[in-house]
Amino acid sequence: MKRLYGPGDWAGDPGTDLGRPGEFPFTRGVYPEMYTGRLWTMRQYAGFGTARETNQRFRQLLAAGQSGLSTAFDLPTQMGYDSDHPMAHGEVGRVGVAIDTVDDLADLFRDLPLDRVSTSMTINATAAILLAMYVVVGEEQGVPRTRLTGTVQNDVLKEYVARGTYIYPAAPSLRLVADIFRFVSDEGMSFNPISISGYHMREAGATAVQEVGFTLANALEYVRIAVESGLAVDTFGPRLSFFFASHNDLFEEAAKFRAARRLWARLVRERFGAGDVTARLRFHTQTGGVTLQAQQPLNNVVRVALQALASVLGGTQSLHTNGYDEALALPTEQSATLALRTQQVLAYESGVSDVIDPLAGSYYVESLTDEIEAGARALIGEVDALGGAAKAIERGFFQEAIARSAYELQKRQESGETVVVGVNRFTDVSAPLKIEAPDFSSLENDQRRRLAQARERRDGAAVAVALTEIRAAAEGTRSLMPPILEAVRARATLGEISDTLRTTWGVYRPA
Repeated sequence: MKRLYGPGDWAGDPGTDLGRPGEFPFTRGVYPEMYTGRLWTMRQYAGFGTARETNQRFRQLLAAGQSGLSTAFDLPTQMGYDSDHPMAHGEVGRVGVAIDTVDDLADLFRDLPLDRVSTSMTINATAAILLAMYVVVGEEQGVPRTRLTGTVQNDVLKEYVARGTYIYPAAPSLRLVADIFRFVSDEGMSFNPISISGYHMREAGATAVQEVGFTLANALEYVRIAVESGLAVDTFGPRLSFFFASHNDLFEEAAKFRAARRLWARLVRERFGAGDVTARLRFHTQTGGVTLQAQQPLNNVVRVALQALASVLGGTQSLHTNGYDEALALPTEQSATLALRTQQVLAYESGVSDVIDPLAGSYYVESLTDEIEAGARALIGEVDALGGAAKAIERGFFQEAIARSAYELQKRQESGETVVVGVNRFTDVSAPLKIEAPDFSSLENDQRRRLAQARERRDGAAVAVALTEIRAAAEGTRSLMPPILEAVRARATLGEISDTLRTTWGVYRPA
């Protein structure tokens, strides 16, 4: 990094590298008017305990001015286990909401206007089941699937790299991804069938360049799989969405978003001949969870505000701002409201929404944008040489690169080269925050009781038939979404559907 940037530091072409907002290559934003026409969606991530408790948090956030829902699921739900499975013991409702049947999801969204509020669901290995449940909840509330809007994360490749909530081997997992693409397209749903995520790789220690490069490499793999399954790229491409982190380096993060947008536009046109609508990289941002510190936690309010500003300057379509207390526990109602207020102050008081791409033309930002784009493209070339993202992940390429970066960052922080205020400089011995933890044992018992009652109420023979149909589809080549929908309607549990696929496909075991 230089101390001073000037005209000689940017060799780009204003016409081909910048262009106008809403026009290829979309460096300056995916829409002509950006926030001057419509603000980003304020979509706070929430989910804990039971569906009914999370429904109350959703209502609080909507009443406070939130404009979209974002759902966190507990680990058993993410891993395809019912709440009464031995593997779920001690984890029910701890890091998200527990969902066993479609009736739980109905409780989660009870009395919320699903035809007017979009919903994002952070779910991957069991994404097909949760999407089917959401469709059935809509039907039973009188909202047809064509009027449901939102996003299902459905990004299983990054699970093998950074999060670990995978179930099945890569090949059948990618088949499920493509089935969701086809279902959303065939049904005419205004639903994003995937949110291709760099966030979790960044949380695991990836650099900004790695976050862009590896995310777009995964995206190219998903497009390839879908095209090979018979889908035309411009049929599903416009509904692809992306998910990035925003960390503390204000200008690097803003440049990262601009670089990702431009590089994706170029790559998807070069490789698949995609049209401009498919080439628009639309993305959600979450402020950096890993940047939150347990020491002097109120400092996190400032970190979150800076990160939110970077994402807005970079042109995000929706944004989640973390609560300052999340390094210690699930956010309280107070901290969640303050996080939302941070977005609202940016939107209505700071002036950043009055001008489209206000950083355009900055010698430093444009140079940094070029540098990140070039570095990410070079990484994608390395992934291509290994046979694409799935094969590169199987060989540990992504994982090893991110581990090296994480190690280097840790060394810089421990040596003090990278300053973390309140942790390795400007420390004090102030008393830690006291946060009451929920009674998770009681919560787990209540959820298990509801699950037992659901099993008693349903038609067991209908469930058995539905699960047999899922097994037949998994053994063959038919789309899995129709039989999963029927199983959900019959009140088959998430664990029963997942176990049916486990017994057919097996489970993934890292080498």
